[in-house]
Amino acid sequence: METILRWLAHYGYVGLFASLVFGIAGLPIPDETFLVFSGYLVSRGQLHPVLTWATAFAGSVGGITLSYMIGRTAGYGFVHRYGRYIHLKESQLRKVEEWFERIGHWLLTIGYFIPGVRHFTALVAGMSGMPWKPFAKFAYPGAALWVSSFLALGYFLGDQWQAIFETIHKYMVIAALILAAIAVAIWYVRSRKSARNS
Repeated sequence: METILRWLAHYGYVGLFASLVFGIAGLPIPDETFLVFSGYLVSRGQLHPVLTWATAFAGSVGGITLSYMIGRTAGYGFVHRYGRYIHLKESQLRKVEEWFERIGHWLLTIGYFIPGVRHFTALVAGMSGMPWKPFAKFAYPGAALWVSSFLALGYFLGDQWQAIFETIHKYMVIAALILAAIAVAIWYVRSRKSARNS
């Protein structure tokens, strides 16, 4: 981890952009840690806040769009052939598909905050034939929210970012899962009402 963080500190914006593009696309890169560490570098004056946010947002959008395009063009063939190289499993993909059917497009927004999910949401969206405009409508604001949240964490935690981040991250995962459960419950209630009305 220390080597990776030194690499990010050395390459700055280019390193941040590349790590988020490939991390969100599926490579085993600690995206959130990179964001928090970047926020910390902003607090120290080593990175410019606006450029850091813009770079992180562009990298996130680039990564999730790449996943979407892979889903649209290659689909299951890509996962079956190359998934093992980038830690993408068909069983995980099936689970995200089930979530996608229940929660709908909102999974593209909240999926960033759920480990092991954000790597699949755009892939599933592309495989389902979802048009680009609704995909962007839900996925890109989610990227902005995710980037802003973790950069802010690093900025305000300062020198204690690494010690505190692990604890905060656990609670954020729990919160994201609760939100997902609420979304499923709302979907279930609405579907039941629609069935009764029909």
